[in-house]
Amino acid sequence: MPITILDGGMSRELMRRNAPFRQPEWSACALYEEPSAVQAVHEDFIAHGAEVITTDSYAVVPFHIGEQRFHTDGKTLADLAGRLAKSAVKNSGVLTTKIAGSLPPMFGSYRADLIQPERFAEIAQPLIDGLSPYVDIWLCETQSAIIEPVSIKALLPKDDRPFWVSFTLTDDELTCEPQLRSGETVKSAVEKMVDLGVDAILFNCCQPEVIGEALAVTTATLTALNATHIQTGAYANAFAPQPKDATANDGLDEVRKDLDPPAYLAWAKKWTAQGASIIGGCCGIGVEYIETLAKNLK
Repeated sequence: MPITILDGGMSRELMRRNAPFRQPEWSACALYEEPSAVQAVHEDFIAHGAEVITTDSYAVVPFHIGEQRFHTDGKTLADLAGRLAKSAVKNSGVLTTKIAGSLPPMFGSYRADLIQPERFAEIAQPLIDGLSPYVDIWLCETQSAIIEPVSIKALLPKDDRPFWVSFTLTDDELTCEPQLRSGETVKSAVEKMVDLGVDAILFNCCQPEVIGEALAVTTATLTALNATHIQTGAYANAFAPQPKDATANDGLDEVRKDLDPPAYLAWAKKWTAQGASIIGGCCGIGVEYIETLAKNLK
């Protein structure tokens, strides 16, 4: 199957450009103060080989911008994130570039313990409504628990746009089998995603070292369920392992120095050898990494 190249992490690219970026707003800060920087990052990723770019809506949740600002600005910021991605595709001239609408963890990255099931619609619906006019793919990303994509799927428009789900894996301790940060197994997550009718199952925002085993379980489970039409993929981060009580708003994580573009490519080649067909990068994986992937995997 042909390889699709995703973009990399928006946040560190904004930092590299000295765009507005601080805690707790994270990458939403630039939406408020310098949206042109967001568009520039999108255009740079496209120029370096990304075939799918992801909207800068990851931090447009109360966890990052606060409850009051979310209820006032959430839909408007999501709309802006979608428009910036659309404008980047137009300006790039690469009109085949697809836009993935980022539907992030509604209650904070890595924190399955903070999930409030009764609030999914309250938070997700403004994001979906704001992004919907612009996106080609719905991407639930950095999902720590099965309940997250299950709850989101019910809120999406009833159309033919692909629905991709990307889980984040436990990477701070050895486990007997691959598991989500909630402690649920990858096997159980894949089984539920088949029932949910997803188009792709990915793993992101965890160390590359834990992704291969998760892909192996995913492929075996899809084969057993006669669901090999579902694509698989990965976009790891460049962080050190993140504990279960990670506090994403307390500071910036250090980026690993041993994970340069050639090293990341080596991991990506292992994933594609396992059948993964959607490859990109998450936090700390910049444009030079995406360029390396595009030149070597396409």
